[in-house]
Amino acid sequence: MKICEMAEKFGWKLLAGEDGADREINGVYVGDLLSWVMGRCQEDNLWFTVMGNINAIAVAALTDACGIVLTEFAALDEDAKNRADMQGIAVYQTTDNTYTACTKAYEELK
Repeated sequence: MKICEMAEKFGWKLLAGEDGADREINGVYVGDLLSWVMGRCQEDNLWFTVMGNINAIAVAALTDACGIVLTEFAALDEDAKNRADMQGIAVYQTTDNTYTACTKAYEELK
């Protein structure tokens, strides 16, 4: 399933990186400690976090995550938005808490 398809189904708002919205999702990863995510998020995982800063974009690029979903209405700062647009990393926002958002995505991918 593509990120844009899942986003449409669950009503996620695209904040940045529209060029990356067609990437396929092969799993989900959740975490807010960037060094932890850097060592464990796998290629093409959809990453759920509340970290909306430029360092999160760097971690997504490093791990080749297919995109980021900011949960609990977390904000994306301007520098991060610009970098995500430049690198084609889709960043979405949801009002769901992290558990709910991840569970929905996991169930959809089963």
